[in-house]
Amino acid sequence: MSAAPDEVAHPEPTGRVSGTDRMTAFSDGVFAIVITLLVIDLRVPEYHEGELLTGLLDEGPSYLAFVVSFVYIGVLWLNHHALLRLIRRTTLALSWINLGILFGAVIIPFPTAVLASAFTQGDIDDQRAAVALYALSAALMSAPWLVFFGYLHRHPALLEQRVSPGYVRAQRLRPITGLVLYGVGGLLGWFVNPLLGLIAVIVMITYHALTSQGLPRWLVRR
Repeated sequence: MSAAPDEVAHPEPTGRVSGTDRMTAFSDGVFAIVITLLVIDLRVPEYHEGELLTGLLDEGPSYLAFVVSFVYIGVLWLNHHALLRLIRRTTLALSWINLGILFGAVIIPFPTAVLASAFTQGDIDDQRAAVALYALSAALMSAPWLVFFGYLHRHPALLEQRVSPGYVRAQRLRPITGLVLYGVGGLLGWFVNPLLGLIAVIVMITYHALTSQGLPRWLVRR
């Protein structure tokens, strides 16, 4: 795909340029560790004889939080895998931006644990705070993705030949949507109802899952 005339004049990236193998391997390792850490907060409930089922049901919110975050991290990995397939080279600056994406991923187990605790042991105010924290974490996760796409749009020499800067520019809509709608989910959870806020977060995770390979090319303006 050829770039538009106004996109050809972008400068070459400054500094040393290298392959993406180490970035990919390191990122995959981080995602693997993060998704494994989620299981640490799962525990066998305390129960009296004959009350195991009741104890397991009481821990239901913890299991739900685990499933939501497991899927969320999985979706992030799928999106990240598709993102790195767009590029053939990287720079020090792009590697730092990628670290920002990984930072957003590694903090997910913490709001997951807070969410599980609030819905198993807390009251409505605790649940509001937990959902708002989770949504805020997810919203902040979107920021480095926006920077990553912006950097690639400014430095098309890093892209695979089959990828146009116009296509990359269009993908910035996805992290912008995440920033806005995760924020809306947090506000709904805080001011309206924590369950409603949590549903909004799940809807956004589903959106990112459905668009993990990027927005359809027919939506990209040529």
